[in-house]
Parts: sequence; structure tokens; C-alpha cells
Amino acid sequence: MQTQIHTLDKAGIINELQFGDGINHAVHEGRRADFALILSMFSDDVRDNTPIEKVTEIDTTEEALRRRFELSQPQELRSNQESYPVAATQAELFHTSGLPSAKLSHYLKPDALAYLPEDTFNLPEDVYHNLSGHQRRQLGETGSKSIMPIDLYNQLVTAQRNFQIQTQV
Repeated sequence: MQTQIHTLDKAGIINELQFGDGINHAVHEGRRADFALILSMFSDDVRDNTPIEKVTEIDTTEEALRRRFELSQPQELRSNQESYPVAATQAELFHTSGLPSAKLSHYLKPDALAYLPEDTFNLPEDVYHNLSGHQRRQLGETGSKSIMPIDLYNQLVTAQRNFQIQTQV
């Protein structure tokens, strides 16, 4: 009897498809004991009865979606050095072939949305040109500078001596 139980456990009976016509005959012939025995051998784990497919992590980054749907690069918000030839080409297409040709060119390779001056540290051009030379230099400095040099006294003395030597010569 013990070997029959182990044999049934190893069978791994999950659903009625593994019994073939046995469960159908038990129902039609009214054999309740056989039907109850067959049902008791089914797995009660829902993961065994439900088809499960492996779910993988879907890459939904903007770049991956652009590759998947074969979209072009997004329109640049601000101009750069590559924007000027594109704009010149679109302007020439407008003058030679008309508005539909310029639109098609823009849809295929979008032009920059705004042409802002370069090398003005994101300031409007008139504001940048009204800054003093010291303020423009400070905008260009990337590292933080110390408030007061440690050897300021030595620098002042050296500068004074150099000035005295130059005036005497």
C-alpha cells in the first residue's frame, strides 16, 4: 500500500487532462468513489492549474521606445553648431521647392526650436555684453575660489618690492 501512495505522489497529477477518459467514465457510470478519488489527486496549488508565462522586465526608457517604434531623434530645444546647416538646408528647400518641401525636411530632421547666442552662459546677448570683464571672467570660472589667499601678506610685500626695483632702474 505504501508503494502505491508514493507512486501516486510521483505521478504529479495536476488536472483532468492527465486522466484521459477516466473521469468522464466515472461521471457517466455514476461511480462516485472513483470520481472523488480522481478529484482528490488533483493538485490544489493554483500555480499548477494556471498557465504561467515568464514576465520579463520591459525596458521603457525613451531611447528604447524610440528604437522600437523607429522614431527619429526629438527636436532640439536649443541650437548648437549642427543646427545651422540644417536650418540653411530647410531655408533653401523653402525658396526652391516651396513650403511642402521645407515641411517634409523639418519632419525628417527637425530644426532647433530656439536659436540662442552661444558662449553667453545662458544669458541674453544684450545682458552678457553689459557685464564687466571681471563678471564675464567669473562666469567662466568653474571651480570655487578661496575667499582670501593664505599668503596674501607675502604677495603684497613681493609686489611692493618688485615695484620699488622697477622704479629705481
